[in-house]
Amino acid sequence: MRKYLLHICFPVLFALIISFVFAFQVSAFDKTDFEKAKDSNADLSNADLSGADLYEANLSGADLSGADLIGADLIGANLSDAYLFGADLYGADLREANLSGAKLIYANLSGAKLTYANLSGADLVGANLSGTDLVGANLSGANLRGAYLHEADLRDVDLSGTDLRGANLTQVKYLSINELSEAKTLYEAKLDSELKKQVKDKYPHLLKKPEY
Repeated sequence: MRKYLLHICFPVLFALIISFVFAFQVSAFDKTDFEKAKDSNADLSNADLSGADLYEANLSGADLSGADLIGADLIGANLSDAYLFGADLYGADLREANLSGAKLIYANLSGAKLTYANLSGADLVGANLSGTDLVGANLSGANLRGAYLHEADLRDVDLSGTDLRGANLTQVKYLSINELSEAKTLYEAKLDSELKKQVKDKYPHLLKKPEY
């Protein structure tokens, strides 16, 4: 009977030990990865940082290409000149974050909070900004060619010198003609009929093909 119990219990005990060791290793790795995420110029390409607490973290110049930042807390974080090519920032909180000069090409920012964020000079070519909260955000000089801004909240946004060539601006919220007039170009951009009419009447040059 004793031998029988030993025969049954040993594999179970061994499996529990292996699970504990594996969990400890994963936890240690995650902690190391998390600490790296708070350093500027860190290499975090393809890192899993979903839901991470990166409040006011300094990630200036960090490589976050392909990183999973879904739902991450990046309030007030410094992401200036960071490389976020193809990063997934769905639902991330980036309020008052510094993203000036950041490379957000084809990044997913759908549903993210970018209230009063600094995106001046950022590269957002092909980025998904659908349903994004951009209230008071600074997009001056940003490149939004082909970006998808469907139903984004653009109230009080700074679009001075912003390249919106081919961008989808359909059903955007609270975007006024005055803010839109500051853009660099709206060539081939998708606009709701009423807004497009206003641009055509007051600022027709924005709809023409730019020389550059």
